[in-house]
Amino acid sequence: MNFFEHQDQARRNTKGLVFFLLLAVGCLILMTILLVVAVMVFQGGTSYPVDTPMFDIIKQTASPGLVIKVSALVISIIGLACLYKMSQLSAGGQVIAESMGGRLLNLSASDANERKILNVVEEMAIASGTPVPPVYLIDEAGINAFAAGYKPQDAVIGVTRGCIDLLSREELQGVIAHEFSHVLNGDMRLNIRLISILHGILVIGLLGYWIFRSSAFTSRSRSSRNNNGAALGIVGLGLALMVIGHAGTFFGKLIKAAVSRQREYLADASAVQFSRNPDGISGALKKIGGYEPGSLLENENAAEFSHMYFGEGVQSFFGMLATHPPLEDRIKRLDPKWQGGFASVSAVHASGTEQSSSFAGDDRASNMAQTQPSANTSTPNVETQSDTRSAIESIGDPSDAHIQYAHSLIAALPTAIREATHDPFSARALIYNLLISKDPLIADKQRDILRAHAHPSVAKLTTQLAETMASLNETARLPILELSIPAIKALTERQYEVFKKACILLIQADQKIELHEWAIYRILLHNVEPISHRASNTKISSLRAEIELLLSALTHAGHTQNDQATKAFNCARDELPLGNLSMIRAEGIDFPTLDKAVQKLNRLKPLQKPLLLKAMASCIEHDGKVTAEEAELFRAVADSLDCPVPPLLPQQRLS
Repeated sequence: MNFFEHQDQARRNTKGLVFFLLLAVGCLILMTILLVVAVMVFQGGTSYPVDTPMFDIIKQTASPGLVIKVSALVISIIGLACLYKMSQLSAGGQVIAESMGGRLLNLSASDANERKILNVVEEMAIASGTPVPPVYLIDEAGINAFAAGYKPQDAVIGVTRGCIDLLSREELQGVIAHEFSHVLNGDMRLNIRLISILHGILVIGLLGYWIFRSSAFTSRSRSSRNNNGAALGIVGLGLALMVIGHAGTFFGKLIKAAVSRQREYLADASAVQFSRNPDGISGALKKIGGYEPGSLLENENAAEFSHMYFGEGVQSFFGMLATHPPLEDRIKRLDPKWQGGFASVSAVHASGTEQSSSFAGDDRASNMAQTQPSANTSTPNVETQSDTRSAIESIGDPSDAHIQYAHSLIAALPTAIREATHDPFSARALIYNLLISKDPLIADKQRDILRAHAHPSVAKLTTQLAETMASLNETARLPILELSIPAIKALTERQYEVFKKACILLIQADQKIELHEWAIYRILLHNVEPISHRASNTKISSLRAEIELLLSALTHAGHTQNDQATKAFNCARDELPLGNLSMIRAEGIDFPTLDKAVQKLNRLKPLQKPLLLKAMASCIEHDGKVTAEEAELFRAVADSLDCPVPPLLPQQRLS
C-alpha cells in the first residue's frame, strides 16, 4: 500500500468512525429512553400487574414525542461536546503535547540526550520531505512517544524523559520512524477525530456525575425540612446517567481498540521500511518489556490519548480493550528469531551507558562533516546509496538512502548555518538570504529593503551570513528552509508579520516573481500559518482551470523555446484524463492566482493527486534533465498538496 492508498484508507477509516459513533449514540439513546421511562413510572406512581411485559410498559409510557425529544437531546449533547473538543484541538498537536505536560525542547539544547532526539527528528523529517516538527519532552519515567496533529504542517513529536534517557540513537530512530509513519499515513487526523468523538460519547456520564453531585447536596440540605421525592428522583437520574456514562466509556474503549491495534502493526512495519533496521524498533520494545515502569504514563490526561502512543500508555485489564497489540507479538513480528524474555533495564545503568551513545551520534555527524564534501561545493556523498524507485514512488515511503542523505547533508552544513536554523532570530536571516538575488544591483536594493522594514539586528545578520549562504550548493536550500521552520513558528505574532512583509518586499524588489522565490514563500506559508482542516474530496475533473495554470507555469519555468514548451506541456497533458488542456501564455500567469490554484488543488482526492504529480514530473523531465531549481519547485508544489517528496537522490527520476 503506497502513500496515497494510506491517505485514502484514512478517509475510509474516518467514515468507519462515523458508523461506530452512530451505533454508540443509538445505544446511548435507547438506554436514556429506558431510564426516562423508569423515572416517569416511579414518579407517576402508576402500578402495573407483575406479569406485564416490559415492552408494554415502555410502549404505554414512551410516546413518540418523548422518544423524539430524548433522542434530540442526547444527539445535541454529544454533538456539541464533539464540536467543543474538536475546536479545542484545532490548533494541532501542540495542544495535546501541552495537555500531557510537555515542554517544548530548546532547539539549541545543551543536554546531550535532548540534542540527540532533536537531531534524529530533523534527519527523519528531511529524509521524508516533511516539515521538521517541534519536539516536546514529557517528564515521565516510562518509555513512550507520540505524534499529534492534523497534518505534517502542525504535527509535533512528544517523547518521554525515559525514552530519550534509556534508548540508544538506533532505538530512538526506530521509535521516531514509527511516529513519522503515523504522520505520513494520515493517522494523526484520525486520532484527533477519535478523541473528539469519544469525548462526545463520554459526556453523558460526566453530565450524570454533575447532576448526581449537585442534586445529592441539594437533597441533603432539604432533608431536615421535608422528604423531597422529586430531588431524590433527580439524584437517581444522575446516578443512572453515570451508569450510562460507564457504558459510553466501554463503547469508547472498544472503538479506540478497534481503530488502533492494527495501525500499530502497520506503523512498526513502516518504521522498518523507513530505517531498514528492525533491530532499532525491536530493541526499543524489548527495553520497554525489561523496564519496570514499561511504557506507562502517569499524567491525568494519559487515558484520553491512549491510542496515540508508541507503547501501551495506560494499563488495560481486558485484552479486547487494549489500544496496542501485546508487546511480545510486536517484537516477534519484527524479530522472528526472538526467544522471548526481557533483560532487566535499570534507569541508572541505561542512563549512564546510553548517554555516551548520544555523544556518539554527535561524533558521527562531526566525523561525516569532515569526510563528506562540504555543502558549499557539492551534494553530500551518496555514492554507496541508491533507490531505484522514482521520487513519486518514494512519497510516504522514504528509504535508508534518504536517511543517510539527510544525515550527510545536515552534517555538511557549516556550523554557523546549522546553528542559525535553530534560533528564531537568525533563522529569519537565513530565509532572507534564500530570497536575495544573485544580481548585485537587485541584491543591494533588497538589502536596503531589509534595513528599512526588517528588525535592524536581523538585517545586519543577513549581511553577515550572505557570503556563507551564497557559497552553498542549491541542494541545501530546501533543507535549510525546512530546518528553520520550527524556529519561525516560535516567533511572536508581531515578529512573524514583520518577517512575512519583509519576505514579500524582497520577492517584489525586481518587479517580477521568479518561480523559485514563489516556491520558498509557498513552503513557508503552508508550513507556518494555520492550516485548513477541510476534507480532500474534490475530483480532478472539476479543477481543469487550476491544473492548466499550474502546468503552464511549470512549462514556462523550464523551457524558453516555444516549441519545446509546447511539447513539454503536451507530455504533461497526456498524463491526465482531462482531454484537451490549453497552455496559458507566460504573461497571463500571476502568482496570487497561482497560489490560490495550488490551494484548491490541495483538496484533490488522495488517489487523484499522483495523476497531477506525474503530469508535473513529465513536464519537468521532458528535456531529459532535472535542475536543482526544478526539483525544488516540484517538491514545493507537492508539499502544498500535502504530498511530502523525499530529497531527490542522484540519478533518481521524478516519475
